[in-house]
Amino acid sequence: MSSTPITKETYLEWYRSMLLMRKFEEKAGQLYGQQKIRGFCHLYIGQEAVVAGTISATRQEDTVITSYRDHAHALAKGVSADACMAELYGKSTGCSKGKGGSMHFFSKEHGMMGGHGIVGGQIPLGAGLAFAEKYLGKDNVNVCFMGDGAVRQGALNETFNMAMLWKLPVIFVCENNGYAMGTSVKRTTNMEDIYKIGLGFDMPSMPVDGMDPVAVHNAMDEAVQRARAGEGPTFLEIRTYRYKGHSMSDPAKYRTKEELEEYKGKDPLLTTKHAIVENAYADDAWFAQVDAEIKKIVEDSVKFAEESPYPTVDELYKDIYVQEDYPFVMD
Repeated sequence: MSSTPITKETYLEWYRSMLLMRKFEEKAGQLYGQQKIRGFCHLYIGQEAVVAGTISATRQEDTVITSYRDHAHALAKGVSADACMAELYGKSTGCSKGKGGSMHFFSKEHGMMGGHGIVGGQIPLGAGLAFAEKYLGKDNVNVCFMGDGAVRQGALNETFNMAMLWKLPVIFVCENNGYAMGTSVKRTTNMEDIYKIGLGFDMPSMPVDGMDPVAVHNAMDEAVQRARAGEGPTFLEIRTYRYKGHSMSDPAKYRTKEELEEYKGKDPLLTTKHAIVENAYADDAWFAQVDAEIKKIVEDSVKFAEESPYPTVDELYKDIYVQEDYPFVMD
């Protein structure tokens, strides 16, 4: 039984939030091409249903931690598009004060506990966040996202073992988009059903259709209920697809046009819009209004980022240690 039922409002919020993710990422890609955004940039286009279904099945107090493909997670957790775009620009008004960039979005206030550049580095951290919630006697959960390449890291096995032993309230999510950078899952493992890794630890584990926010919501809801009840972690292999390359420097020549078009036919934005229309949840005027609102939010975020200042030099010595007067070397 779902503790968070799917309603008309759920569908409308899914569409709005996924459209914001999509338009923000498209604009980020455009700005990267103009060299207004530098460094690494990994877009989430195509995978929006994973985050949308997760957020609708969790609470604001629950935390999220993920890898370097993190823009959508931050937006879904409530970090403003202004703060996200400013971070891409390396400006002081960014969600990480311009010091993290694309791969390191962070907002303690919103429960967005970071994008992490070290492959698999966030996995033990997610368990640590869950341990803290349990230690403090709260019933909040942590959702720990990783890519299909990160499951090969040894830290995953150590973390899974500890999380099950201590029954930590963490939901491990493998966002399996089929390729670890440019390498197909089929070329990296004999066991292509990644969710089965969790079974070796007696961890409830299952595959989920990541192109469908309904499927993600239901699987996540079940896992969250289990975690809040003190029954420990769950491992979800959410099978999704990215329409762009691994990063902006990736031409994605390792896959066929036919495969790409097949998955574009499952675009979560299109299928969610179809469901809204079919159920008469909204009319064309509503879609036009939302489209205009999202377009303005993204355009305003670019203006905000471009007009914001860069961090000052003294910011180099801040946010390194919790103790502000820690005696580190200043010169």
